[in-house]
Formats: sequence, structure tokens, C-alpha cells
Amino acid sequence: MDDVKGMQIRTAVLPVAGLGTRFLPATKAQPKEMLPIVDKPLVQYAVEEVAASGIPMVIFVTGRGKEAIENHFDVSFELEHQLAGRGKEDLRSLVRSIAGLLKVSYVRQQQARGLGDAILTAQGLVGNEPFAVVLSDDVVDASTPCLRQMMEVYARYGRSVVAIQRVDRRRASNYGIIRGILEPDRHGDGRVFRIQDMVEKPSPAKAPSNLAIIGRYILTPGIFHELAATRPGAGGEVQLTDAMRRLLKREPIYGYEFEGRRFDAGDKLGFLKATVELALKRPDLGSEFRKYLKSLDLS
Repeated sequence: MDDVKGMQIRTAVLPVAGLGTRFLPATKAQPKEMLPIVDKPLVQYAVEEVAASGIPMVIFVTGRGKEAIENHFDVSFELEHQLAGRGKEDLRSLVRSIAGLLKVSYVRQQQARGLGDAILTAQGLVGNEPFAVVLSDDVVDASTPCLRQMMEVYARYGRSVVAIQRVDRRRASNYGIIRGILEPDRHGDGRVFRIQDMVEKPSPAKAPSNLAIIGRYILTPGIFHELAATRPGAGGEVQLTDAMRRLLKREPIYGYEFEGRRFDAGDKLGFLKATVELALKRPDLGSEFRKYLKSLDLS
């Protein structure tokens, strides 16, 4: 796999085929990924992070009922025409900019067989080169995009990199948890771990650490061979963590403790926290919203 060292990350895979059952009934007739934080859907935060990281192409792995995502990132001539006719040029430019963020392709996951299967579905479009995976449930607010930070780590080692953060051990069963050794601090960050093993959703007592994998990955193309060889687990799903454990036997994988604030927007409470905190950072809303929050009787 040394032939992928030095290769640029040119593609990001965004799996969006999930049913979003935790947000029913809101997701009965619309994709979970289109739920807005303030005025921007979850999936747009993910795509903007990809674009800001310098990756020119996104591959959406979609499923039934996800047409709204395709429409969101397409040109809307009718809407733009109406906005222009009403003198709302700023809104017209905003709408047009969404379609111009980067190149977009779509591939359909025929059955909901888990994250691993979704990534394997994109193999034909990714090809034999390293690529990123971004899960839109995880919104990361960072001065340098989380994915950009990881790309810098990939540039050092030329191997797969996963984003990790420290979590309360009592919540270990919500994550994939790594066991790793801190890399020598050659670059002055002390945030890179060489992974020795990883466990999918262990009980708190069996968690090998409190370092949890979150929804950002840079993967070498070797992962496709391992995904194809990974048997479905519980619920008939192909687990990415299982395939990465197989890959770990053939090549190193690194964990990077990224800088930034991560919100689990796939959870109702996390979604609310993201909405409040990102709204407070908005120049057009933050001041008045902060006054409103202070006026609430929270006793």
C-alpha cells in the first residue's frame, strides 16, 4: 500500500442513506440530514467542511427518500429567478453558492446494511486512492476544519486516520473505542495515537480507553478489500470498525485527537446544543439570542 503515500485526498464519501428514526416524526417525510441547525441543514455543514478542507468532490451514498439532498445541492433556476425578480440578490447569491461548493456524485445503497456497506458502495467512484468519510451527524466547530487537520496527519504518515475525542467512560457503549500509543511528539501537538486495537460500542467496564472515534475518517483504498471480506454483524449490518480491525493487521492506522468542539447532532439533546451554540456565534443573531436566553427563568 506504499503506492498511496503522497497521494492527495480528492474525494469525500458522505453516507446519507440512514432512516433517521431517532428524529421521528420529523424525519417521516424528509431526510434527517436536511434538518436545519438555525438555517442550514446538517448535511450542508458537512459539505462545507469538505470544501473548506480543499477536497474537490463529494460522493453521497443515498437511499430511498433522499431526493431532497440531491435537490439541495443542485441549481434551482426557478427559485433564483423569483429571488432576482424581488430584488433579493443576496439570497439569490446564497442559494447559487450552495450548488457551487464542489463536484457532487451520487450512488445508491440498495439496502440499509450499515456504514461499512455504504462505504463499500462508493468503491467504484472512489477508485484506488485514499479518501475521506464524513458523517453529517457529527458537526465540528473548529477554526481549522477537522478534516483539514486530519489531512495534515495523513500527509505525515500516508496511512488511515480517524478522528478521536475523549469521552466519559460511562458513555463508551455509544462509540467505537480505540486502544493506542501516543506517537513521539515530533510535530509538537501530542495528539496522534498509533492504534493497536479498536472495539465497537464496548461496555464501560471493557472499554480499552476513553478515546472515542467520531464521524471523520481518512481511509486508504485497502479498506475496500476488508469491507468486502467483513461479514455482517448484529442487525445484518457491515461494521466499519470490524473492517478497520482487519486492515490494522496489514497496515498502521492512526487516531487524531482533533482541535474543536464536536456536537452529536444525531442525538436530540446534541442537536439542541448545536443549535444554541452555533446560533450564539452568528453575528446576525448572537447578541439578541443571548439576551433572550438570559431573560429565561430556568429555575
